[in-house]
Amino acid sequence: MSDSHIQVTASLDPCGLDEHPDCGIRDVLTRVGDKWSVLVIVELASGVRRFRELQRGIDGISQRMLTLTVRRLERDGLVTRTVYPTVPAQVTYELTALGSSLTHLVKQLADWSLDHRETIGRSRAHYDAQHPDNEIH
Repeated sequence: MSDSHIQVTASLDPCGLDEHPDCGIRDVLTRVGDKWSVLVIVELASGVRRFRELQRGIDGISQRMLTLTVRRLERDGLVTRTVYPTVPAQVTYELTALGSSLTHLVKQLADWSLDHRETIGRSRAHYDAQHPDNEIH
């Protein structure tokens, strides 16, 4: 390990207190790093979507989880929710400028995931064969 790596690693104290530098990182990564948030951002990167369009575009997400996810993203300033005064009310979601600034990072992560999916799958199969009693999934 290089000296610069050791110095950077040594300068980070364990999180747990507000004054620790990684607390902010963890808080943000918790939001933008969870799978549903990433998938909502990917879907909204193509433009404005109604709730049902979002739900249809994200395989496996429940109505409740989508509701929680878009509310959290809205709270963080990444998504804008617009309610139109129609009967029934029409609601749309779109990325804010801040949310849009994430799309290139999310795309890089998605591309990396696709590029390495097979390799990771083989590594998992190898690990599982070597550790048949593991409970990691």
